[in-house]
Amino acid sequence: MTKGSAVPRNAQGKEKSADAAMLQRRSSARLAAVQALYQIEFGGGKPEEVIDEFVNHRLGSEIDGDRYADADADFFRALVRGGAGRQEELDALLKGSLSRDREPSRLDGILRALLRAAAFELLARKDVPARVILAEYIDIAHAFYTGPEPKLVNGVLDNLARHLRPQEV
Repeated sequence: MTKGSAVPRNAQGKEKSADAAMLQRRSSARLAAVQALYQIEFGGGKPEEVIDEFVNHRLGSEIDGDRYADADADFFRALVRGGAGRQEELDALLKGSLSRDREPSRLDGILRALLRAAAFELLARKDVPARVILAEYIDIAHAFYTGPEPKLVNGVLDNLARHLRPQEV
């Protein structure tokens, strides 16, 4: 133990490693939730069927030579259920954060799924800081887009966070 420390130095390292792994699993859950919400909207699958498919056959699995990252399955389920189940409420919130000439229904499907997942997390997951949510979904936007979409995501989510969590931004 180090002087003045109640936790052995090697235990602190293990704690940090476990925290980093948990954060990575949540990041993977967010990306998978965006993909699942897209699949629900455009593939016509029911939310619970799509959730089961992802949890049982994609998360942490290898498919056609591609390894899917391990994800926090409970967090993934919550994001997909919330994003799909509260779609009208989320779209109304998003509409208020988009410019007047933009409607959520006219956005690209992946962008719409991403914004719905992020809006749900801002609305319902008070255990996650707003700044973390914004950073995570802006990173996801960069994974899908090379154009102006990540800036749009940043602007919409910043506006939404100021509305939903003014004490945090």
